[in-house]
Amino acid sequence: MKQNSDFRYDLKVGQVKEKELADILSTKTIEVKYDLQALKTGNVFVEYYNLRSNKPSGISTTEADYYCFAIKDTFHLIKTDVLKNRCRKYIGTKKDILGGDNNTSKGIILPINDLN
Repeated sequence: MKQNSDFRYDLKVGQVKEKELADILSTKTIEVKYDLQALKTGNVFVEYYNLRSNKPSGISTTEADYYCFAIKDTFHLIKTDVLKNRCRKYIGTKKDILGGDNNTSKGIILPINDLN
């Protein structure tokens, strides 16, 4: 994006982004996850399989257009398709772990930086 120190230019750029966010919030579906451990670990847990039911779950079955990770006082919004792609590279690695309530889910521990 072109950089400019002109307030009017910056205002226009900001207004474009404000409209993008307004459109997302008013027309798209968003699944919100509150990750209590994220600040301590530097990762979020992205569930994809439930061991109790032996079925795909979480990111594998969501119909949401976006995921939003609430981390303390911040919100990290990411398109679901982008999140899926970022998680796929960790399937079968040491970041593919048991987690969730009583370790009954499989998921990816995704670095918070990968949400950007």
